[in-house]
Amino acid sequence: MWTREIRRKHRLQTAGPRMTIANEGAKAADSAAFLSRMLQFGDSMFPIGAFSFSSGVESAIQEGIVTNAATLRAFTHTALEQAARSDCIALIAAHRAATANDVDTLSRIDAQVYARKLSGEARSMSVRMGKKFTEMGVEVVGAPLLRTWRELIEASVTPGCYPVALAIGFAVQFLPASQAFVVHQYGVATTILGAALRLMRVSHIDTQKILYELTRKAEEAYPAAAAARLPDMASFAPLTEILAAVHTRAHVRLFMN
Repeated sequence: MWTREIRRKHRLQTAGPRMTIANEGAKAADSAAFLSRMLQFGDSMFPIGAFSFSSGVESAIQEGIVTNAATLRAFTHTALEQAARSDCIALIAAHRAATANDVDTLSRIDAQVYARKLSGEARSMSVRMGKKFTEMGVEVVGAPLLRTWRELIEASVTPGCYPVALAIGFAVQFLPASQAFVVHQYGVATTILGAALRLMRVSHIDTQKILYELTRKAEEAYPAAAAARLPDMASFAPLTEILAAVHTRAHVRLFMN
């Protein structure tokens, strides 16, 4: 659990009246400021190191599994389904916990996300992006909960996985869980498609078509993820895990995962 000193500092920082999602939710839908925050923190160029990872598509291309736009679309679709049934369930639960300022629950959710990353590279990707996202949030937003979460990561009390960091970052800005879900899924797709542009013969038109088609399904996938419980987190895609193992032993790699 988190240390006594971090807990004491968190209580001091969060003392006094707090604004809540319930109070601010109505504003989020129509406010240009809220929209700009979603765009900023969901930008594929947001400096958290996502460009260093390929989410497994590098091995898929090297092994001849992804060879053209059609197979790239299928691979990306599978990755989005995996994320919706695993990380995104944790993201929504973490958003609820962050809204309630429940750090203990956030730590438990974070541990469950980390435990479900079977490959070392997948764990590395999640914690590196999560730590960077938290650090950027502290500097840009400066919310007390983000500061506490950064301290817990630095003290190795919690791994700091990306879905939880994203949930906290959105909750403290009064951005709803549905928007965090969309940003997460958009990030999964753009990581794969951006890597594919550098690894295979596929055009920007091809990748934009794939992105347009697949991300519009996020609205359909959100209710199922929101209704799921943490124990429901699962993603059965053995080929993806095999590709992760292949990537770990590859002699030539452009991406870390």
